[in-house]
Amino acid sequence: MKIFCLQAILMLLSLSGFGQITSKSQFRDLMKQNESFAFVKKHALEVVAKGLNAGDGYGEVWIRDFNTFIELALDTVPAPKIKENLLVFFKLQGLDGNIQDGFIPKKYVQSGGYEYFYSDLDTLHAGHKNTVETDQETSLIQAVYKYINKTKDASILHEKIGGETVVSRMGKAMNYLLDHRYSYRYGLIWGATTIDWGDVQPEHEWGVYLTSDTHYAIDIYDNAMFIIALDNLMEMAPSYKGQFKPVRDQIAKNARKYLWDNKNQKFIPHIYLNGSPFPSYWDENQVYYHGGTAVAIEAGLLSRSEIELSLQKMIANVKASGAATIGLTVYPPYPLGFFKGKSMYPYGYQNGGDWTWFGGRMIQQLIRFNFLNEAYTQMLPMVERVKANNGFFEWYTEKNEPKGSGTFRGEAGVLYKAMVIMEE
Repeated sequence: MKIFCLQAILMLLSLSGFGQITSKSQFRDLMKQNESFAFVKKHALEVVAKGLNAGDGYGEVWIRDFNTFIELALDTVPAPKIKENLLVFFKLQGLDGNIQDGFIPKKYVQSGGYEYFYSDLDTLHAGHKNTVETDQETSLIQAVYKYINKTKDASILHEKIGGETVVSRMGKAMNYLLDHRYSYRYGLIWGATTIDWGDVQPEHEWGVYLTSDTHYAIDIYDNAMFIIALDNLMEMAPSYKGQFKPVRDQIAKNARKYLWDNKNQKFIPHIYLNGSPFPSYWDENQVYYHGGTAVAIEAGLLSRSEIELSLQKMIANVKASGAATIGLTVYPPYPLGFFKGKSMYPYGYQNGGDWTWFGGRMIQQLIRFNFLNEAYTQMLPMVERVKANNGFFEWYTEKNEPKGSGTFRGEAGVLYKAMVIMEE
């Protein structure tokens, strides 16, 4: 399989005669001329029409995944079905306001593995939560926002579940983070130590649950997701502005104050609240977080010049690692043995694996900030490998080998959305 390096792509673009992309219409024309874009769009619709679970390797509907392909789903699945799936998350909401990671029909629940959550408000499904992560609540708020934007159906906000409206439950979900995942010392929310946006901690072989061995940490991804969710919530329900606008502004200010390394022009990986799980001789700040940086741009935390420099760093990381796209999770990866999970070896899974699921979000932001030439150049190898592999694979090795589910709907969703942004 071909690995498209940046230099080769730029050479091909130059030889094609179009030079630099200077307008969105030119971008759209190039998309029409490349059959890989048409393949990706058609195949994305087909894949999501078959189900809303994360992919063939997953039985559950995961909110962190669903949030990234809900707009694609609304182009092929009836809106009432999408709404019904969103409401399940509110039916399974904890009394403290927390939101489950995913849900599965009760008939498919198996003993062992996840600790399932049940609610009298939903007799058909069981929920589960990877407690090391802090993006379930924020992902659901963002997904509801996208649903309303796409369908113009704001009635979901007034649906009553257990005598409580969805809009009230959304506020409860945000307050859960402030009540249970908030550091008063830093004015930011925390989770377990994971790699970038990942949900695997180093202290356990599986690593998805908080344990007595957990090292609590603050990272940019969780806090950027929180900012986006608060912005979405206040737009959907302006009555929340008095309560959450000061919180939103404080999180944004403190994210820059404590997480942005101005000298190195990057986000630091973690602020540790009870010590680091990694050896003291190792400098973790050498690691660059691609996914969290992309989401921070979406949250409005970086200037245009900082975005441009961030992209340059990502491209340099791709070149140094030998990977195919800026979906590269992190660079350099965490050394072998730093994580007990067998999948977390260097350039494996979330430790330097190449995930279009986040690379595609960076493409969306490049388009948003009018980096059109860069967006097309960096998107091209992503769509090319979907066509070459005849599928949306969950992640890729540094040699561009596909791994995981071959119908990963999160990848389909972010690429589809990037193309739709340009077409519209």
